[in-house]
Amino acid sequence: MRHIYRHEMRQYWKTLLLWSICVGGMGMACILLYSGMQEEMAGMAESFAAMGAFSAAFGMDHLSIATLKGFYASEVGTIHELGGAMFAAVVSMTMLSKEEDGHTSEFLFSLPIARGKVVWTKWCVVCTNLLLFHVLCVGFYGLGFLLLGEGIPGKELLLYHVMQLLLGLEMAGICFAVSAFFRQNRLGVGLGLVLLFYAYDLVSRVAPEMEKLSILSPFSYANASKILGTGEIAAGGALLGVGALVLALGTAYVKYTGKDQM
Repeated sequence: MRHIYRHEMRQYWKTLLLWSICVGGMGMACILLYSGMQEEMAGMAESFAAMGAFSAAFGMDHLSIATLKGFYASEVGTIHELGGAMFAAVVSMTMLSKEEDGHTSEFLFSLPIARGKVVWTKWCVVCTNLLLFHVLCVGFYGLGFLLLGEGIPGKELLLYHVMQLLLGLEMAGICFAVSAFFRQNRLGVGLGLVLLFYAYDLVSRVAPEMEKLSILSPFSYANASKILGTGEIAAGGALLGVGALVLALGTAYVKYTGKDQM
C-alpha cells in the first residue's frame, strides 16, 4: 500500500501546487489590497448593508466589509471556499475511476491487493492533498497579514479553516463515492456538484422558506461571515456533514469492492 500511496502522491503534486498557489495567491493579494481600498470600503459598507437580500447572500449582514475581518470574509472567504471545494472535487472525482479509464486496473488488480485496501489508500491520498492544500493556503494568508502589518484574528480564523477542511472532506467524499460508479473520469460532474451546492447555499440565505433546509449544503456550516462574525460554528450542519462523509465513504467502498463480483 505504501507504493500505491507514494505513486498517487507523485501524480497529484503538480495539481496540489498549482491550486494552492492560485487560490492562496489570490487570497493573499486580496488581503494586501485592503490597505489601499480601506477608505473606499468605508464608503461602500453602508450601501452594501442596505442591499437586503444581496447583503445576506454574501454575509454582509454579519460583518462590515469596511473592517479587515469583514473584507476577509467577503473576498478571501469566497475565493477559498469555492477554490477549496473545487480542488477537493478535482482530486477525488478522478481517484477511483482513472484506473479503469486509463486501463491500468488490469495490472493493478492482477496483483495480490484487495480492492478495499486500494479504496482506503486512495482516500488517504485525497485527505493528504486536502490537508496540504489548506496548510499552504493558510500560509499565504498569514504572509498577507504579516506584510500588511495587521494582527490575525486567531480563534475565529482557526474555526473557519477547520470548517473549510471539513467542507473539503465532505465534498471530496461525495465525489469519491460518485466516481466509484463510473468507469471513465467525470470531472465535470464533480465540479457541477460543487457549483450546485454553492448556488443552493446562496439561495437558502435569501429565501426565508429555505432557511431551515440550508444545512443540506456543505457550504452552510463553513460560511466565513457567520464564523468570523460570531466566533461560533453551526454544530448541526457540521454533524450532518460528518454523517454525509461517512455515508459517502461507505458507498464508495461497497460499490468499488463489489466490482470484483461483476
